[in-house]
Amino acid sequence: MSNNSKISYEVIVIGSGPAGYVSAIKAAQLGKKTLCVEKWINANNQSVIGGTCLNVGCIPSKALLESSHKFIEAKESFADHGITTKDLKLDLDTMMQRNNKIVANLSKGVGSLLTANGVDTLEGTARVLANKQIELTNHKGEKQQFSAENIIIAAGSEPVNIPSAPLTKDLIVDSAGALEFKQVPEKLCVIGAGVIGLELGSVWNRLGAQVIVLEALDQFLPMVDKDIAKETQKALSKQGLDIKLSARVTATQADTKNNKVIVTYQDVSGEQKIIVDKVIVAVGRKPLTQNLLAEDAGVERDQKGFIVVDKQCKTKVPGIYAVGDLVRGPMLAHKGSEEGIMVAELIAGKHAQVNYEAIPSVIYTAPEVAWVGKTEQELRQAGVDYKTGVFPFAASGRAMANNDTLGMVKVIGDKKTDQLLGVHIIGAHAGELIAQATTSLEFGSSIEDIQLTVFAHPTLSEAVHEAALAVDGHAIHIANRKKR
Repeated sequence: MSNNSKISYEVIVIGSGPAGYVSAIKAAQLGKKTLCVEKWINANNQSVIGGTCLNVGCIPSKALLESSHKFIEAKESFADHGITTKDLKLDLDTMMQRNNKIVANLSKGVGSLLTANGVDTLEGTARVLANKQIELTNHKGEKQQFSAENIIIAAGSEPVNIPSAPLTKDLIVDSAGALEFKQVPEKLCVIGAGVIGLELGSVWNRLGAQVIVLEALDQFLPMVDKDIAKETQKALSKQGLDIKLSARVTATQADTKNNKVIVTYQDVSGEQKIIVDKVIVAVGRKPLTQNLLAEDAGVERDQKGFIVVDKQCKTKVPGIYAVGDLVRGPMLAHKGSEEGIMVAELIAGKHAQVNYEAIPSVIYTAPEVAWVGKTEQELRQAGVDYKTGVFPFAASGRAMANNDTLGMVKVIGDKKTDQLLGVHIIGAHAGELIAQATTSLEFGSSIEDIQLTVFAHPTLSEAVHEAALAVDGHAIHIANRKKR
């Protein structure tokens, strides 16, 4: 990162992840003198841009998911296309090198974007002091102090650790360590059946590991629409993930001599024990606010460590904002980016807001799972009179041509007003298809609006169209349910 001796800025951004670098670029584009600080140091002791998402999160995990998907596809599905593969081998080292190259290129790219937009960057750990002062300590221990008219806190989050599974160097690891295995473990335990646990479990399952997923809750993916969650559990179990619900890990014992881990957990049948080669702890993430705020800084945190903000990400201190994983709402990179843009525009005197009702979520397993808007269970609990339509990819010509017919699209609308309330997808490219639904939700579309929209044929997106038609019993390519 560049060195800069100036101590006063119009905007100082703490963190260069998706929320931080985006807000810094936007602020600079709007004419504000901006500094972005980042504490991340890579394995080579170099300061790097991008935060958790780019370096050990979204990007490297998706690169591995794609590589592992291609491997299992070549192994199990190419023959159906008339493509014969002989002596198929996995070169994990090359796969990891590709991962590292993508991360390095993107980090450099983000750094170039900051520079191109006139954003100053500095390496170091920031601490917010009283009167909008920032103390920056670099990795050598040297301190500098800056003042800012506005501060955007985008320090991100970190994995939650649990006392029953303390991390070790390489046997019991968190999500970052799970991206650095030197070889495929023969038997792997994943603690937590959330988004991160399922994605990482899928990677190593495809590459040949026997994967056991232990989830303390008695419900699988409770935040996902129940029909979609049910299909997801069925699909992942069929692929080989051994998902155990109501399984609370009570102890782990790392046997460094034999490179094994003994995992003890409690389920409905009592105490159970398994011996595995590796353990991935993926029970969630927490805001990275420890030592970030001086006591007299005036910025309030809640009991879970999240910075308290209003709907425009303003803290109680005028001119100090917090965005991304540090604040309420889903810990999603795109949510943080939009908050960063909103805050930059507010600082520049513009009107800005984020529609938190239209933020899509994606689980990048295969099949992918994606949703936006309300689930059926949320609407039922709220007493909303709703209607639903479902279309399976098994009836999609394009899905058949792709030899990937698993999954479905579910559309939910208001029975009285016909307004679109939610769309839920499990299937190939669900993460791409959900954009159509998000746009429709953002613009307040009715179910009829989607029904009247022309979708290209043959495409997977036609399933969204057909599901919308099915809401009112008008689907063309499946038999419609009889309305009661």
